[in-house]
Amino acid sequence: MTNIKIPLLGKTISDLQSIVADLGMPKFTAKQISSWIYEKKVFSIDDMTNLSVKNREILKEKYEVGADAPVHEMRSVDGTVKYLFRTPENDYIESVYIPDNDRATLCVSSQVGCKMNCKFCMTGKQGYTTSLTVSQILNQIYSIPERDSLTNVVFMGMGEPFDNLDEVLKSLEILTSDYGYGWSPKRITVSSVGLKKGFERFLNESDCHLAISLHSPFPAQRKELMPAEKAFSIMEIVEILRNYDFSKQRRLSFEYIVFKGVNDSIVYAKELVKILKGLDCRINLIRFHAIPDVDLEGTDMESMITFRDYLTKHGLFSTIRASRGEDIFAACGMLSTAQQQSEKERN
Repeated sequence: MTNIKIPLLGKTISDLQSIVADLGMPKFTAKQISSWIYEKKVFSIDDMTNLSVKNREILKEKYEVGADAPVHEMRSVDGTVKYLFRTPENDYIESVYIPDNDRATLCVSSQVGCKMNCKFCMTGKQGYTTSLTVSQILNQIYSIPERDSLTNVVFMGMGEPFDNLDEVLKSLEILTSDYGYGWSPKRITVSSVGLKKGFERFLNESDCHLAISLHSPFPAQRKELMPAEKAFSIMEIVEILRNYDFSKQRRLSFEYIVFKGVNDSIVYAKELVKILKGLDCRINLIRFHAIPDVDLEGTDMESMITFRDYLTKHGLFSTIRASRGEDIFAACGMLSTAQQQSEKERN
């Protein structure tokens, strides 16, 4: 029978303190272990050379660092890299490395598949399999060649972060704590459809940036595009957000995929200005990338520019997000491991 070991990657300092206490090691050993993992980023307990040989052997009986390299990668002509990871349960997830001048962003996944079933998203069409552990979330950052050059991390990959909030919040703690990566929360953005479960908890327990998937200011139409609207409307979301201060370090943004003939007219821009009036936020306009079996098209750049300029003129700072990695299905809404999943099921 295989001895399945517990990953140390993803453990908070309090977790590590409990582990070393249970193993009869000095309390300071927890800080040593966290330093080896989150600062020095080792791949083996044997590399933790300021732990005694005896303590390393004791630790190895039950634990391992838990870092697993991606099993495949695809490189775009624009420099974007899509990584495929396999979980211990033989599920698959994708994450995307996006270099851009002096920025290097990693888009990470929080679930295998997704329950939200947004009409325009390949991950949603794949369906939901399971949620990732904090170890599996952080492994996407820990195990890529570009890990030391990253400037930003966005939770915009596969899955709905608020549907796996305990593990996501734990990963954010490790990324922003002194004992962990020591990053500023300003380097991290978490994107959500606006899931009611955990919405205010995230706002209260994290200082990271928040991005809300909006895509239509009209609730009835948003419900057609995003079934999550039924449970937690965009109007409710906006009212809750009005109670929080986004004028300082924390940033609030709304993601708006622009569909030809669906949500790209000035009527929609006017409604956005109306419902978001008074909120300190920005709008990220995103070109739609066609996916199989979905009757939506991306609008032309001229229409996107007109839309952006109207919003900006009326007090909503707006940008058009550059499309990256479309040739390797790494752009917004295109992540899916359904093929790998079906291969697993056949075997």
